[in-house]
This record gives sequence, structure tokens and C-alpha cells, in this order.
Amino acid sequence: MTDPRDPRPSPSGSNRRHAAVGVACAALVAAMVGASYAAVPLYNMFCRATGYGGTTQVAEQAPKAVLDRVITVRFDGNVSPGLPWKFGPEANEVKVKIGETKLALFKATNVSDRVVTGTASYNVTPDQMGAYFSKIQCFCFTQQTLQPGESIDMPVVFFVYPSIADDPQLDKLTQLTLSYTFYPDKGPKSASAAGPERPKT
Repeated sequence: MTDPRDPRPSPSGSNRRHAAVGVACAALVAAMVGASYAAVPLYNMFCRATGYGGTTQVAEQAPKAVLDRVITVRFDGNVSPGLPWKFGPEANEVKVKIGETKLALFKATNVSDRVVTGTASYNVTPDQMGAYFSKIQCFCFTQQTLQPGESIDMPVVFFVYPSIADDPQLDKLTQLTLSYTFYPDKGPKSASAAGPERPKT
């Protein structure tokens, strides 16, 4: 029988405290893991909303207003080491009116003797243009699977928001660069990845 005058905690009370500490630690670890998984999509959402780092916007349709101001859009295509592809734009640049919808084509060729899947990242420069450059259709961040020796054309439909005219820092801007880099995609493939995956047309 435990002496009520004994200041030492009883074994049962100590066990309860240890269990509570264990549960708290487990909950903290779970929260940290959840936060780490959420960090990437939250960061991507932030970049898309603000154009941070030249991250472009995504839209379902073009604006109704088209301004007379013209901007030259240059295109750049790159392939990271380890991806046996040739990749680049079919035209180096295009002139577009602000608010006008334009189509650009990029071409990728698998120069290896095996099936290869790649995924593209992208940005625009100067970075401030990320908040005003929007794509309606794009092949970026989706798996592109090419058979040995296969080539595909990949379209990008884009426009520049008319609100750029209200930004005094970009008053004198006459050109921007849209750049893509393809990387090997070694992640889980979707069911359609058994054959060539095509961008939506």
C-alpha cells in the first residue's frame, strides 16, 4: 500500500505521464511529417499566386481586352543530364499583343533505344513577368513518355495579362523568355504511361 505522505509518484501515475508524453511526441512527429509534405504544394501555390521566381500563372481562358502594346516572347528548351532527349522550340520567338492568345510548339525526340519518361519545369524571365504571363494549355509537370526514336510536338497556349500596363516597373519591357527544362521522371507512372502520353489538344 502506498504511503499518502510519500512525495514520490505512484507507478501507475508515472506510467500515465509516460504514455501522455509518448502520445504528444508521436503527434508532434506526425505534424512535422505532414507539414513537410504540405510545404511543396503550398510553396507552389504561393509561387503561382505571386509569380515568385518567374513562376507563370494558369488560366482557363484569355482576357477579353487586347492592347496595342507588343511584347516579344523568346523560347528556350533544355534537357537535364541523364535524359536522352533532344528538346527545343520550333520557333525561337514570337511577337504577341498584350491580352492576345498565342500558340507555341516545342518538339521532343527520344534519341535512345529505350522507353523514356520525362517531366518539364518552367519559368519566365524577367522574374516580375511571372505574375502577368499565363498559360491556358501546357505540357509542363505532366509525364511525357516517348518510345525509342519517337518525336512529339508539344503545344503551349499563352497570353500576357493586360494588367501589366498598370505596373510602372514594367513600362519599358519589350521582351521576355519562356524557358523549359525536361528532367528524367523515375516516379510511379500513371496507367496511360504504358504508351506515349500526349498533351491535351
